[in-house]
Amino acid sequence: MAYDYDVIFIGSGHAAWHGAEDLVKAGKKVAIVEQELAGGTCTNYGCNAKFILDTPFEFLDDLNRYEQADIATVGTISWEKLMAYKKKIISTYAPLLEKKFEQSEITLLKGKGKLADAHTVVVNNQKYTSDYVVIGTGQHPNKLKISGSEFTHDSREFLDLDSLPKRITFIGAGIISMEFASIVIKEGIEVNIVEFADRALLAYPEKMVSAVVDKMTQEGVKFHFNQAVSKIVKENGSFKLITAQGLEIETDYIVDATGRSANTANLGLEDVGVKYNKNGIEVNDHLQTNVSNIFASGDVIDKSIPRLTPTATFESNYVASVILGNTKPITYPAIPNLVFTFPRIAQVGVSVKEATNQPDKYKIVEVPFGGPINFENKLEATAHFTFIVNKKDKTLTGAALLGNEAGEMINLVTIIIDKKLTFQDLNKMIFAFPATTDGLITALKTALA
Repeated sequence: MAYDYDVIFIGSGHAAWHGAEDLVKAGKKVAIVEQELAGGTCTNYGCNAKFILDTPFEFLDDLNRYEQADIATVGTISWEKLMAYKKKIISTYAPLLEKKFEQSEITLLKGKGKLADAHTVVVNNQKYTSDYVVIGTGQHPNKLKISGSEFTHDSREFLDLDSLPKRITFIGAGIISMEFASIVIKEGIEVNIVEFADRALLAYPEKMVSAVVDKMTQEGVKFHFNQAVSKIVKENGSFKLITAQGLEIETDYIVDATGRSANTANLGLEDVGVKYNKNGIEVNDHLQTNVSNIFASGDVIDKSIPRLTPTATFESNYVASVILGNTKPITYPAIPNLVFTFPRIAQVGVSVKEATNQPDKYKIVEVPFGGPINFENKLEATAHFTFIVNKKDKTLTGAALLGNEAGEMINLVTIIIDKKLTFQDLNKMIFAFPATTDGLITALKTALA
């Protein structure tokens, strides 16, 4: 049977367009379906916006340490001007991607895509047939099922605030809340974080998280752990957040950051028989669904590995390779992840918790990076490395880093883990000094020796 396309991607984010480009380069006819802006969440409503807003505050945080050392004077940041700049920059990305698709000869079908059968996608009541279909629809923010939930906002809305309210309350102490709170507390507003668990950032090392929480607390953030939000009441133009434990917080703006769920609704999955659950679409080790010509990629997949933009890109490229003939199951490399708090927390590979539970297999090496050569870590007294070393072959298998330079350093660490570089390998290399990464390498060589 002759199909309209070789491959149709539903969704235009990183889980789709990278693989689409690989396919068109190989001579395939490809279409991408998108109901909103080309590029999806990360490009238009998430990662890029957060990075633009975060960067000036990183400089501010660094400069603050030099002010405390009586070396510099801290300046101020205009949120209004910064937001205007963010909107100006972000507004260019979707048109650029559309042009990129056109130049690559990828057809962009604007509208909601829904499966009619295994080889047919309906967009705006028009049917398009394809040999393969790839679902890369990502996730959406959750909403607490409580009275007054309509008064809450999600991350996308927060990242579009023209001006900051005087009081912001975050529900949940996960990545989104911690990152946003780290920024806005520097603007002098009142910030509360309400969390059901007994601590923040459960997936990250407790000692490092505690260091971040302590710093945020000193800056003025109020943390409320072991609290279940029960309702939100609007009162005289502001809001009152109430928990089951009796906590009441008066606030002007509430961000519900209690998690995200896969975008599986209204895709026609049930009609075609594609299996999925509350965590996402079920796939095998080739990212195929139970309907063999339909694949899934990115955050919409039911998976345990980190849902990150680079992971979605990796999966998109992998799916393209399978369609082009690759028969090998997907094998993920070490996946670094980073929390954009001040200081940053980064981790990759075997976690501190895993290593602690397997002392016969792993050696944990703690390195207090803050202090010895203070200029090299930009006066970050709390900067810290935790290395996980395989006792058998003395290679690095995991790491957790605390410090504002952690984001750049974790990428170097990831290469060392993936390539299984040893002390001898590192000793044959020369690195720039006094770059921050030189201190990382010196500490790492000591750990691996």
